[in-house]
Amino acid sequence: MRSFHDIKGFAFDLDGVLTDTARFHAQAWKKTAEEVGTKWTDELAAGLKGISRMDSLEMILKAGNCEHSYTHEQKAQLADEKNEYYKKLIDTLTPEDILPGMAEFLMEVKHKGYKLAVASASKNAPIILERLGIADMFDAVVDPAALKSGKPDPEIFVRAAELMNLQPCEVIGLEDSIAGIKSINGAGEVSVGIGDKDELYEAAIHFASTAEVSLSAIQGDPYFSRSHL
Repeated sequence: MRSFHDIKGFAFDLDGVLTDTARFHAQAWKKTAEEVGTKWTDELAAGLKGISRMDSLEMILKAGNCEHSYTHEQKAQLADEKNEYYKKLIDTLTPEDILPGMAEFLMEVKHKGYKLAVASASKNAPIILERLGIADMFDAVVDPAALKSGKPDPEIFVRAAELMNLQPCEVIGLEDSIAGIKSINGAGEVSVGIGDKDELYEAAIHFASTAEVSLSAIQGDPYFSRSHL
């Protein structure tokens, strides 16, 4: 347990927290699944949430029992083709695509002097932030290509704290996936889960939607108030 006064920065996941590009990922991965002969299901789509590009591809290939049918080079080509299609889709993003309440929240925490970082598995995060018009709001964006392990490993959120020159205990992480919440918790940061409470039960603080997120709501959450008992 810690005091809110210890917090000096926020680390944000991208998809499902700042904007919704999940629909673009789904379109692109569905196209890949059809190409390799894997049946596209809601369960498969949900399983890809929050994990890296290559891990997602491996999951699709495994679901179609064809994970051993492609060489490393062929897998890399499939992943690249998916990404090129995905980038065409994200080119349509505008500031109007920032999720409800998040533009206001970013401005609020920035105005209060908190440091901000993006901790996303997406290698396209810088492009997406530019399209949304919020790239200048962030002090750092973690490069997932420079990491050894993806979520749920804590490395990405540990790196986000390092880039903000903060200790993990001084950071709040915001996520909408189980893997992301595990990553934040493993890093020793305060986890804020956005979405289904039953699914994100490991989050220290929970909001049903981004529209509910505010500095006062986080500060007043029982997680922090209990620390004063």
